[in-house]
Amino acid sequence: MKRYLSAVLVAAALAACGPRQVEVTTGARPAVAEVGVRVTNNLTQGVNVYVVSGGSDMFLRQVAANSTETLEVRGVATGSTVTLRATTVDGSRTYTKENVVLSGTYVWQVP
Repeated sequence: MKRYLSAVLVAAALAACGPRQVEVTTGARPAVAEVGVRVTNNLTQGVNVYVVSGGSDMFLRQVAANSTETLEVRGVATGSTVTLRATTVDGSRTYTKENVVLSGTYVWQVP
């Protein structure tokens, strides 16, 4: 009886570890219009750039001193009204631009 039970347990374990059929597909991507912010940082230090939408701050990226970067804004629908915020890396100054309607790429210079 013990041999029979052992054989059944081994067979069950082998069956559980066998190959399984798995189908992997990629679903259709939702149509999301891309929006972005082209930030020109005219300061002598970098800034951390944020989008404030629906009361939530979303960090986009740090933009180096005296440089320009185009930042993609994910998760915000085209036509949304947001506030842009740039804070110097040392935290000493903050610049904001309110009531920005995002559609396409918005151009913003700091300061």
